[in-house]
Amino acid sequence: MPKVKRAVRAAPLRIGRILVIHGPNLNLLGTRETGIYGSEAYNTVNKRLGATAARYGAAIEVFQSNHEGALIERVHAAKKQGIAWIIVNPGGLTHTSVALRDAFAAVQIPFVEVHLSNIYSREPFRRHSYFSDLAVATICGLGTRGYDFALQFALESARKRREAPDPVGH
Repeated sequence: MPKVKRAVRAAPLRIGRILVIHGPNLNLLGTRETGIYGSEAYNTVNKRLGATAARYGAAIEVFQSNHEGALIERVHAAKKQGIAWIIVNPGGLTHTSVALRDAFAAVQIPFVEVHLSNIYSREPFRRHSYFSDLAVATICGLGTRGYDFALQFALESARKRREAPDPVGH
């Protein structure tokens, strides 16, 4: 009797935790200025990201605040919690918050900056980001799919880091 071949499914990689930070007004995603920001709901985006991360053996934590200080405190806490990557959409703070930028500089956790709209094709005051020079990458103008691309990049980067040979030979 022939053996039945079963599909072998690779075990998910244990990549770590990825923090998704949504800045001011992003809790209104799906209802706020849908012509600019799209109609996909905030919770739908977060559920999709969580499902994608789980397939790769990673965990997603989501944080949203309309308050600059709360966002800064969450970035600080991420360092203590061993967060591997951050995906951040600073919202309107992109163009104004030196303090939030300094929090990212202080913790030195790699991050991807995401914007739903193309900030470079909008009003002049939106064309400057205080975060882009620190970010590993910036994704803008792709709607909520920008979060998906940022997550894929973070997952792949974390996987490569885990698979890299130890330069000391441990």
